[in-house]
Amino acid sequence: MTQTRNLITDVAGLRVGNAHDAALGSGVTVALFDEPAVASCFAMGGAPATRETDLLDPDKMVPSIHGVVLSGGSAFGLDAASGVQAYLREREIGFAIREALVPIVCQASSFDLLNGGNKDWGRYPPYRDLGFQAAEQASLNFDLGTAGGGYGATTANLKGGLGSTSATTSSGHRVGALVIVNAIASAVIGDGPHFWAGAYEEGSEFGGLGLPSQVSPKMRSLVWKGGPQLATTIALVATDAVLTKAQARRLAIASHAGLARALRFSHALFDGDTIFAAATGRKPLRDEAAEFTEITALAADCLTRAIARGVYEATALPYPGAQPAWRDLFGEIARD
Repeated sequence: MTQTRNLITDVAGLRVGNAHDAALGSGVTVALFDEPAVASCFAMGGAPATRETDLLDPDKMVPSIHGVVLSGGSAFGLDAASGVQAYLREREIGFAIREALVPIVCQASSFDLLNGGNKDWGRYPPYRDLGFQAAEQASLNFDLGTAGGGYGATTANLKGGLGSTSATTSSGHRVGALVIVNAIASAVIGDGPHFWAGAYEEGSEFGGLGLPSQVSPKMRSLVWKGGPQLATTIALVATDAVLTKAQARRLAIASHAGLARALRFSHALFDGDTIFAAATGRKPLRDEAAEFTEITALAADCLTRAIARGVYEATALPYPGAQPAWRDLFGEIARD
C-alpha cells in the first residue's frame, strides 16, 4: 500500500487548498476533484449556512460536482464558492448546458464573526477572492490547524482549526475526512489535555495521550460558548469507492457519528453542523453491502480523529484576549 499523508488527499482524485487573512481572522478551504465526483450532504445542526446543497439530494438531476468549499464568515463566507467557480470556469471546468459551462461548487460556512478579527470589510466581504486563492493553492499537501477555513475557528475553551485524517478499509478503499472545528462545545475532556477522540487516535496524531483512566461526572459537565452565539463544525468525508448519490447521502449521515464522538456536545440549536460526502469513483465495490458499511464506519472514525487533530494543530489567534491553543497549555506533554 502506498505511504499515506494522513490527509483526505490520500483519497485519489482530490486536492485541497487553503487561503486566509490574518487581519480578518478568517479563511477558506477548498477541495477540488480531478474528475466530477458523486456527492451528497446532511446537515444536523440547527443553524447551517450552506450553498448548493439541495442539488445533492439523490432525487436531483445533477449527477456530480466539481468542488466543496469549507469557509469561515457565516452567511458572508458563502461568497467563497463564487471565487472557486471563477477559478474552474477559467479552466473550462463545469457542467455543460449547450454552450454554457457551470462549475458545480457546494459550500458550508462556519460562524467566526466574533473571534476578534476585523470584520469591517466595507460593502462586499473578501471571501470570493479568498475562495479563488484557495483554489489556486489546491494540492496533495496542505496545512492544518490555524489555516484556511480553520483560521478563525474556536471551540468552547480552546482554539479550533482545520483537521484532516485518512484510513484504508480491509478491501483497500481509501477514506478521509476534512473538517473545520468551530464547535459550540469542547473537544477535550474536562479541562484537558485528553481528547474525547482519544480512543480513536492513530499513533500520536493529536498528542498520543489516549484517554484518562476515568471520566468523572465533573469532567462530563457541559462547557459551551453560550447563546445566542452560533458555532459550526463542517466537514467533507471522501472515499475512492464508486458510490451512488444515495450511498453518498448515507455516508454523510453515518459520518455524523464521528462528530458526536469527538465533541461534548454537537448538533445543537445554535450549531450549523453539516457534512458533505464525496466519492471519486476510482475503485468499485465488490461485496457492496459489507464494503460500503466499512467505509461508513471508517469515515466516522476519520472525522472523530480529524476534529481532535484540528484542535491539536491549532495556534492561538494574534489578538488580545484570544483563546489559548491546546499546544499553549499542554504542548510539553504531547508524545509526538
